[in-house]
Amino acid sequence: MMKGLKKWRLFSLLAVLTVFLAGCGQEELSTLLPAGQVGKDQFKLLMLSSGIMLFVILVVVAIYVVALIRFRRSKLGEDFIPEQVEGSHKLELVWTIIPIILIIILAVPTVYYTYKLGDVKAMEEVNDDGKAKHLVVDVTAKLYWWEFEYPELGIVTAQELVVPTKEKIYFNLKAADVKHSFWIPAIGGKMDTNVENLNKFYLTFDKESEGLKDGVFYGKCAELCGPSHSLMDFKVKTLPRDEFNAWAKNMKATEDAKSVANANADGEKVFQASCATCHAVSGAGQGGAPGPNLASFGDRNRVAGFLEHNEKDLKEWIKNPQKVKPGNTMPSFENQLSDQELDDLAEYLLGLSVEQ
Repeated sequence: MMKGLKKWRLFSLLAVLTVFLAGCGQEELSTLLPAGQVGKDQFKLLMLSSGIMLFVILVVVAIYVVALIRFRRSKLGEDFIPEQVEGSHKLELVWTIIPIILIIILAVPTVYYTYKLGDVKAMEEVNDDGKAKHLVVDVTAKLYWWEFEYPELGIVTAQELVVPTKEKIYFNLKAADVKHSFWIPAIGGKMDTNVENLNKFYLTFDKESEGLKDGVFYGKCAELCGPSHSLMDFKVKTLPRDEFNAWAKNMKATEDAKSVANANADGEKVFQASCATCHAVSGAGQGGAPGPNLASFGDRNRVAGFLEHNEKDLKEWIKNPQKVKPGNTMPSFENQLSDQELDDLAEYLLGLSVEQ
């Protein structure tokens, strides 16, 4: 009976490990398949530290096995006392010098890459026209969504970060309410977003996201921030520079937009009456709105960051946001909008698009 239980425990452990390891091969999500130079540098450190730990484990296991075999009681008898090495200067030097060497091997590249990633002086560089040489994105984490503002371009979006490939992208990170953490696993390590201070770092995006599952990389909040922490996702679209410029131009063109081509007019009226206080449908301007910017809502692949991007899930989200994503700040409209108004509003929102 006990043997059977132990087998089931082992099976359960393997099943759990399988679930966790299932994400290791997903290019859009895995830290083991880095798609940016920062991620590649950090992967090198991961492999170096893992190699050192494996070396130490193998040495310790080898010593243990040798001692176990060489000095076993059945071979040497009950009264055998092995040579005492207490106070041996040679051994003391060996087990002091070797760990120091291993620590140095690990410490030197770690310090180098830490300072390399922390070098954000280029954020302040400008060209002859006084414009920033590098793209800077202001990231604001909120309960439970993400806002991305491009100050030099005069545009803002939410839940979906769009960046050009093959260049350094600099980030200003802050939180509007509680501590969060900005993390794109396939691109680079996490960085906290704090309410009290601004964190800065850069990432590079070497691969276009178009060929990936859903056409995006996945971003996460990596700091426990409340009941919907696990649902605080965002998506990252990486484009060639010319396509990014076209996207930014389209976002800028939505300035003062009050309607959308082929939009549901009745849905627009419902939006203006019920949603416009918190949400904008113009991608031009500054961040800081109470709710996510919806200028490109129709181009997204998720509702509320994790639901399927369809009319059914969108209406469920509008009717009862707390049921879908507990702790968020969006009010419920279940008893405020009729079924027809919900249909019109959902059709209008899904029609908000800047992609051609």
